[in-house]
Amino acid sequence: MVTSMTGFAARRGEGAGASWAWEIRAVNGKGLDLRLRLPDGIDGLEPALRAEVGKRMQRGNVSLGLKLVRDAGAEALQVNAAALRAVLAALKQVEQTAMELDVSLSPASTAEVLAQRGVLEGGTVDEDSAPLLAALLADLPALLTEFQAMRAAEGRALADILRAQTDTIARLAADARALAEARRENAAATLRDNLARILANADGIDEARVAQELALLAVKSDVTEELDRLDAHVTSARALLADTAPIGRKLDFLMQEFNREANTLCSKSQNPDLTRVGLDLKVTIDQMREQVQNVE
Repeated sequence: MVTSMTGFAARRGEGAGASWAWEIRAVNGKGLDLRLRLPDGIDGLEPALRAEVGKRMQRGNVSLGLKLVRDAGAEALQVNAAALRAVLAALKQVEQTAMELDVSLSPASTAEVLAQRGVLEGGTVDEDSAPLLAALLADLPALLTEFQAMRAAEGRALADILRAQTDTIARLAADARALAEARRENAAATLRDNLARILANADGIDEARVAQELALLAVKSDVTEELDRLDAHVTSARALLADTAPIGRKLDFLMQEFNREANTLCSKSQNPDLTRVGLDLKVTIDQMREQVQNVE
């Protein structure tokens, strides 16, 4: 089963004297890079989130944010004036720099300012965050399930594209095999003619040595092994696309092998039609490689 590394989900919830909004999104990545934006004062939340996301993802750059609003009367919050001034000063500096660079920024909301670390402090919830932590972790699976569903849906569409591209590679490899077979017959006749011409115009030449050199040239131009390996890679790709485990790294390596055989085929072709098929192979493999970058 192909799973895409890209995805998005958002969810709202409430409980334990607070309401909250989750947002998670992911893009391509070589490994799993999880970035969290969380409110302060909830002991154990970050490691728990990292553990839960890590169970469901192997690769991708993931951003998970949580915005939390305490219910009125649930706690006595105070604004840290020094921290607030520091945040506002930083925002002003960012805005000035953006204006100098002619970059447009959307203004920060009051809630976003208050959500910055250290701006709000105090309150009874900070003293015992266990109920809130439990409520958040109970709500998290629904968010991750929705997130995984989107990644799976994109993965199914991606799998269809990769299967079609694999079929194209298989068809082009078959075309190349037919052209190589036709070229082999012509090449054999050409070698015989060249050998006869050399022997007719040279005295004292070692016929066996000449024949050996011509045979080596024929071997160097033979593309049977490259075509056999292309067929084997096609079989491997189809098997991977039917696998239920994460296959992105394996597919990425297989694309390198595909490309290596296509390059060798082009370098050994010595035939315009075979070269054309080799170039078509390279284009298809490159397109497939770009799609594979999205696979977990």
